[in-house]
Parts: sequence; C-alpha cells; structure tokens
Amino acid sequence: MLQAIKYSQGHLEILDQLQLPFVEKYIPIETAEDGWNAIKEMKVRGAPAIAIVAMLALASELHSLQAADKIPTSAEETKALIAQKLEYLVTSRPTAVNLADAAQKLGALATTQAGQSSASGQSVVAVFIQGAEDMMGKDLDDNQRIGHNGAEWIMANATKPGVADVAVLTHCNTGSLATSGYGTALGVIRSLASKNVLRHAYCSETRPYNQGSRLTAFELVHDKIPATLITDSMAAALLADAQVGVNAIVVGADRVAANGDTANKIGTYSLAVLAKHHGVKFLVAAPRTTIDMATKSGSDIVIEQRPASEMTSIKGPRAGATAVDGNLTLETVCIAAPGINVWNPAFDVTPAALIDGIITEVGVVEKGPDGQFHMEGLFNGSAPQA
Repeated sequence: MLQAIKYSQGHLEILDQLQLPFVEKYIPIETAEDGWNAIKEMKVRGAPAIAIVAMLALASELHSLQAADKIPTSAEETKALIAQKLEYLVTSRPTAVNLADAAQKLGALATTQAGQSSASGQSVVAVFIQGAEDMMGKDLDDNQRIGHNGAEWIMANATKPGVADVAVLTHCNTGSLATSGYGTALGVIRSLASKNVLRHAYCSETRPYNQGSRLTAFELVHDKIPATLITDSMAAALLADAQVGVNAIVVGADRVAANGDTANKIGTYSLAVLAKHHGVKFLVAAPRTTIDMATKSGSDIVIEQRPASEMTSIKGPRAGATAVDGNLTLETVCIAAPGINVWNPAFDVTPAALIDGIITEVGVVEKGPDGQFHMEGLFNGSAPQA
C-alpha cells in the first residue's frame, strides 16, 4: 500500500504530492511551520491526512525542542505554546473540519495534563506527542472499517438483479495519499476489489488541480485495480451508458454538516445531481471526525478560494522527460487567456437530499422516515452497524 506519511519518534516525512505521479519523493517536515506550508501548498491534501500531518508536525517540533532542552518548565507555559501552534496550524486550510477537530482534541489533552498537580512542561509535551501518534493508527483502522461498511452497503443496496459485480465512480482523491492509509471512498473501492465484486472503477480527473488524474489514477494503477479515467464533463454520459452500468458514486468529504449537507472537492455537487437523475446511488465516505455537529447546514460552511493560477495553468514534466538523481523538472504551462477573471472555489456543498448514505467507521447512516439524516446516532451509540 502507498504510504503518504512516514513518522517515527519525532521524524516526519511526507510524500510530496505536487510531484506525483511523476516522482515519488519524500520531504521532511520538522516544525509546525513546515506542516502549515506543506498543507497550504497542497504537498499533502485530503482532510484526514491534513489533520495527521499538522499534529505530527507539531509533535516533531516538540521532539526537537526537547532534545535542545527548550521546553518551558512550566506546564501552563507549555500548554500556551501548544495552543498557539495549534491555532496557527488550523489556518492552513479552513474548510476541512478534521484539522480543527484534531487541534481541539489534542489541545484539550494538553490542557487536562497541565491542570494536574504534578504536571510539568515535559509531561504536557509527552501527552500531546502520544495523542498525535495515536491519531495515525486510529485513522488507518477507521478507514478499513469505512471500506468494509461501504462495500457491504453497495452490495446490498446498489446491485442490479442478476448482476453480482459493481462499477463505481469516484471523484478527487480519497485513498492512501489522502489519509494515513487505505482511504475512505477509495477504501470502499479497495474493499470491493478485495471481495472480488468490483467490475470496474472510474475516476474523474478533478479539475482544476487534477487530484483524480494525478493521484487516484496513480493509486488504482499501483494496486492493479481495473480502472478508467474520465474528464469531469464525461460523467453524465458515463452514467447514461447502460453497458457501463455504474452502480454507485462514492466520494469523500472535507466537512459534513449536522443535517448531512457535505462539502467536498468542487464538482461533487454536479455528480450528485447527475446520480439522482440517473438513479445511481450517491454515497459519502468519511470518518466521524469529518462530521461537524456544530455546523447545522451547508450554508454555514466556509468555502476556501484557491489561487487563479491553479485554474489558468497546469504543471508537469515534458513528455518523455526522465528523472535525474530522483528529481524531475516540472514546467508550468498557461492554458487560459491572459487577463480573464477566475472564480476558483476548492469545494462545493452537496445538499443532504441528494445523498443516499454516509459511510462511517461505525456504520452507514441513511435517512430516517422523515427523510432527514440524524447524525447524533453516530456519537451516542445508536448508529446502524454495517
């Protein structure tokens, strides 16, 4: 399995996704500032991976401060230092709720430890580092559960009479490169493949940043999963093709509101509308950390605006170019008329009414008899168990 994040005892490296699929190169992340820059520049992306890298970046910096004997002796000073760094990290990408959720939880761990009578700066650091390291293992376990739950739901609810296998379309990248491993929506596809019921996977290119054509396609080829790349504008024709027979669309999420409205990569909303028209199941795959009960609906989600250059240019190597000493020169090519205005939202919001199910690590949430999602069951132990 591809490993986008490598971490061991304060040493963090990430696979530079700006160079994929052309060059597989790991870069060191030593400080919170390194983590912030890697997230902002999209060297790492995907809501779960963003949260993990941010927390491990701070853990790595704290390891270095320990080694240099620069941790404040006061537990309160150390707690304040951690809180300041966490607040800074959260500003790197505002739409993905996993980052803010991780910062809140690990900040609370530091605060609790600082309140102990025997607390010291070192003990607060130790608790934070352990919490950050635990996140990575839990995310992988959650992803594998999401994959299993989604695959079982699709087999039970999206297959056609007399046809045992399924075809699935996904958007953007939600695999090992977007998480600690395995993936969310792509994890569902991996699980279907492992159960020998996946007929074919389709991935959209995901303009303007091409996470589908660069990253998802890279993972599907790597895992030898039967797959085909389409442009974003081909989705309607694909769903209308009876010979293709797409059974389900499975996407990830950067934030799911309490009512089920979902913010995900731009183009997701269009796919949901198409799925409804063509009678294709539309599913969101996300861990519970992506569900924000404090955000009541999609209208409350802040949508990140990205630079115009991401839309008006593309980056890649020259055809036939080869890497030298592990490096490949990437060139930027303009593809739009100079001077044109650009609107480049990174995400859109899919209304809950267009979503058939939300796949989590504890089960698949469907709408109740009132036609509404009731997310509170995911957190009070009453969620359906897939």
